[in-house]
Amino acid sequence: MAGGSAFARLKVRLHPEGRKFVAIFAAVTLALFLIWEPLGWVGVILTIWCLAFFRDPIRAVPQQDGLVVSPADGVVQMIERVATPPELGMQAAELTRISVFMDVFDCHVNRAPIGGTVTKVAYVEGKFLNASLDKASLDNERNGLLLTLPDGREVGMVQIAGLVARRILCWVQPGQALDTGERFGLIRFGSRVDVYLPDGVAPLVAVGQKAVAGETVLADLAAGPVARRARMI
Repeated sequence: MAGGSAFARLKVRLHPEGRKFVAIFAAVTLALFLIWEPLGWVGVILTIWCLAFFRDPIRAVPQQDGLVVSPADGVVQMIERVATPPELGMQAAELTRISVFMDVFDCHVNRAPIGGTVTKVAYVEGKFLNASLDKASLDNERNGLLLTLPDGREVGMVQIAGLVARRILCWVQPGQALDTGERFGLIRFGSRVDVYLPDGVAPLVAVGQKAVAGETVLADLAAGPVARRARMI
């Protein structure tokens, strides 16, 4: 109860997946203090980082129909028209892909970009290249979800492992309905999530923009095919 109250005062929601890791870091920190106090303080810093990594904050998810929100916290790294992931078997051969890169300081809980039915979940073994590389989309270990919308359109989403990430978690199954912004997975420790927009839908974010999972609007399915532009200042 005391620990829970401390978390509440700090306004930190810890994802269940992180509990064991925080406990391990805390135990190691205690041992380091017994060995040499300066090492113990290093352990404290790492334990705080672990707690921050597995945080699971409440988000204000837009409720307007047709909005596609970011599935991850991070930076919009690439916006390109590319071939769709072969494992998802999407109707379109090429679509606009928005890639959101998560570093080790971002929240790593992943959320559904739009409400729909999960029609396919496809895990692919692969390498652990730097997730910022374009070829990571095809070469790295990844987990893809295909969402089918009520109007029949499809939105693809792929969790991609990176240099540090060694486990992709996804707790949804084909046939399951997801709401916009609903939690569906997590990647340990740092990587990227790709979103494939329906054909004719333009992105409303720009490369270099910071995205917040469940809140930042990536696209509007009801809008015209004109992309939003930005400049770095």
